[in-house]
This record gives sequence, structure tokens and C-alpha cells, in this order.
Amino acid sequence: MNFEIVTELSHLERVCQQARNVPVVMLDTEFVRTRTLYPRLGLIQMFDGETLSLIDPIELDDLSPLWAVLSDESVIKVLHACSEDLEVFHHYAGVMPTPMIDTQIMAAFLGHGLSTGFAALVDEYLGVTLDKGEARTDWCARPLSDKQLEYAAADVHYLLPLYEILAERVEQTGWGEAVKQECVLMMSKRGKTPDPDKAYLDIKNAWQLRPKQLAVLQKLASWRLKEAQRRDLALNFVVKELNLWKVARFDIRSLEKMADEDFDRFELERHGKRLIAMALEADNTPETHYPEPIARLVDMPGYKQTVKNIKDQTNAVAEQLGVVPEFVGSKKQIHQMLKWAWINECNPEKMPDLLSGWRKPYLEDKVLPLLRK
Repeated sequence: MNFEIVTELSHLERVCQQARNVPVVMLDTEFVRTRTLYPRLGLIQMFDGETLSLIDPIELDDLSPLWAVLSDESVIKVLHACSEDLEVFHHYAGVMPTPMIDTQIMAAFLGHGLSTGFAALVDEYLGVTLDKGEARTDWCARPLSDKQLEYAAADVHYLLPLYEILAERVEQTGWGEAVKQECVLMMSKRGKTPDPDKAYLDIKNAWQLRPKQLAVLQKLASWRLKEAQRRDLALNFVVKELNLWKVARFDIRSLEKMADEDFDRFELERHGKRLIAMALEADNTPETHYPEPIARLVDMPGYKQTVKNIKDQTNAVAEQLGVVPEFVGSKKQIHQMLKWAWINECNPEKMPDLLSGWRKPYLEDKVLPLLRK
């Protein structure tokens, strides 16, 4: 397995121009994510069928030639289980690989589980056993060992023949267009930028708070997200989620009370006074500006039976199509549809996954009658 390590801009320009002259390129990324909000990019692998490039973002300050490959709509970008890769591209490049095909999604249409790994598919379809011993390596450390480089190169070297086999089988089964739709759906979800004003909705047990308390939580959660983005620090390393909730729920307005509630010492020293000031400011929010109470689907009449009925329908469709039930309708997607029907009044501009794309003809007539309260 031959590969080139790309550390110079001129070299990157050459391999990227070559990649833009072929119909399909294989892509993968290696990154580290421990205390940071965003993944720290350590390596990018690209294989155009002839040249396998290991692109070093630690050495390269300018990756614009690679981002041009991502944006080139004449070149299909193939990845495997790429949800986190998409997050990397969205953060570093501000673009998504378009068009994109995910071989894990292709495999799902052929009956494999939603989380089927690359190594398992390579073993099944290519008869090759991959060494996954370097999966947890520090990809931002330098130098990378020969074993690490071989591991990284294998991820795109074997992706090409795997993609070719899966693509042929997908076309034979008539799922080609559906694969494209599912990949576009994934990119649309991964390409969203979080709204600080809605960050409080992701706080566990926020539903327990009254509107006045939600106004406090909204302000604190918005600040925490912005602070995490500014410092590139994981949210809970700014301030723990539970502690934001405690400030709102128990009307904590002093450092002493924070200490009593087991706030971390570093949180108190760095952010305690700021949290109190923001909470006091939020206390003066006019009632007309309070957030709406958070409605929970599980508290609504008929929730359990409706979920069961919808699940029965998605299971039947999955059996008919020969795919795993979660691929037709996951728990999250069923909840998305119930929220659309019961809370958002069937907004036609925000159609749920189960009533859109390839799923629509299989499910629309079966599940719409079940959504009536």
C-alpha cells in the first residue's frame, strides 16, 4: 500500500487537482476530541484510485485546495460512518462534501445494522482483516509512526473496492436514489449551527422549570455555549450542565449557596460571580419574554400507545424491505414526527423524516392516521 505524506501547499494543490479530475474520491479524517468543543484535526486521508494522500493539517496552514475538492459537485466524495467527519469539515472548512455517499448508509439499505463498522464490512465483502489497534491514537502528535500511517491509509485504500461492490448491489436493489437522499439528510443535520438562545432546551430536566426559571436557564445556557465556542472547550468543562440547572431551579444568587450545592471550585473562582450577575439580570426579564413551558411528549395523552402503533408500522415496513427497523424509523425520528404533529401543528415547512424522502411512500398512509390525539 503506497501513500504520499502531504506537508507542502504545492504538493496539496497537485493531489487535489488530480482528485478533481476523477468521478469519485475516498475520504476519511483522524481527529482528537477530549476537552475541546470542536474536534482537533490530525490527519486527512484521500484516495482518488491512483494516489493515496495523507494530508497533514498540523504542517499545512492552508487547506483551501482540499476544501475546493469538497465543494466540487462533479466529484462524488465517499466516506464511511461520516457524521463526525462532517462535523470536522463544517467547522474547519465551512462546507460539506457535496455530493457525498456514506458506505455505512449503503450497507444499511442492504440489510446491515446502522452502526456496522468499516472493518466488519471490509472483512465480509473483501475478505481482508484490518488491524484496528491504532484507533485510539493521538493523531495530533508528531511524528506519526509507520504503523499509524498504514492504519490511516488502509481506511481509504479499502474504501474504494468496498464502495464499488456496495454501489453495484445498491443499484441492483433499486436503492440508489434513496441512498443519495439519506446522505443529504445526514448532511443537513450535521451542517446546522447551534442557536445559543435555544441551548437551554438541551439541558437535562429543563422541562421541570417554570417559565421564570427558564428565563434564567436560557441566559446561562446561551452564555455557556458562546464561552465554549470562544475558548474551544467542551460545554461541561466551562460549567457543568447540572449546575446551570441548579442556579435556575433553586434561585442560587450567592457564592456561598453555590459552594453548598457542590459547585466545582474552579467554576466558582472563574465564573461564579458572572453566573450570579446573569441570573440577577434574568430575574428582571418581563413575563412577556419568558420562554414557553417545555412540553414533553411522554406527558401527553396516548403517547405510549401511539409510539407503539407507529413502531409496529415501521417494523412491518422494515421487514418488507429487508432492513433493520431502526433504519426505517428510530425512536428519535418517531419523536420528531410526534412533535411535528402534536406541538408544531403539522408545519408543512418542517416535515419529519418519516414523512419525507424515500420513507414517505412506505409510511405516510400508515402513520398519518395514528397521529391524531
